Amino acid sequence: MIVDSTFYKRVFGLMVVRVPSLRRNIYWREITNEKIEDYARTRKDLESQGWTIKAVVLDGRPGAKRVFANIPVQMCQFHQKQIINRRLTMKPKLPASIELRKLTNTLTKTNELMFTKSLDRRYEHWSPFLKERTYNQDNPKRWEYTHQRTRSAYYSLKTNLPHLFTYQKYPNLHIPNTTNSLDGYFSHLKELTKLHRGLNKQTKRKMIDEILAK
Repeated sequence: MIVDSTFYKRVFGLMVVRVPSLRRNIYWREITNEKIEDYARTRKDLESQGWTIKAVVLDGRPGAKRVFANIPVQMCQFHQKQIINRRLTMKPKLPASIELRKLTNTLTKTNELMFTKSLDRRYEHWSPFLKERTYNQDNPKRWEYTHQRTRSAYYSLKTNLPHLFTYQKYPNLHIPNTTNSLDGYFSHLKELTKLHRGLNKQTKRKMIDEILAK
């Protein structure tokens, strides 16, 4: 069974698991903080209930992939684009940032080999730029990378690259390349909670449980 897992903080801090092939949410519970232990407990709970997890789609929580190290893990391509947009903005000014954002926008239209080659070529070309340093005038021994946001965006892609095209490696599992199936529920929950702001926490939680159970 393919389990698509992601996390939502704005409504009670819910950990929700959905099976896209069944169009069904099979597990959710409240958590106070998004910790790796929460993913581990969720997996344990699901397996104790008789679920066999064949693949997982995650939205990029650092370290969560380790919990599912023995099964295919897909990093949500939509969330990867969001990460890059946050670091480079929607309209970057620097040529290196412009190129990197354009490359990221091809994620859904390419494969791992082509994307890796393009990313490596851009890093080779922009490596001196990414390594530029700005030194503290008061303390020359202290410095930081001049183009930290562009550098951070590049390393985000480089770090997540092994999991960005997992869905293409296991066609028989029909793994989604995004968590959109679950994100749609979160958008619905967000709208409903705005409409019912006067509800107490217990009533609001009951409403959310009913929606997730449908």
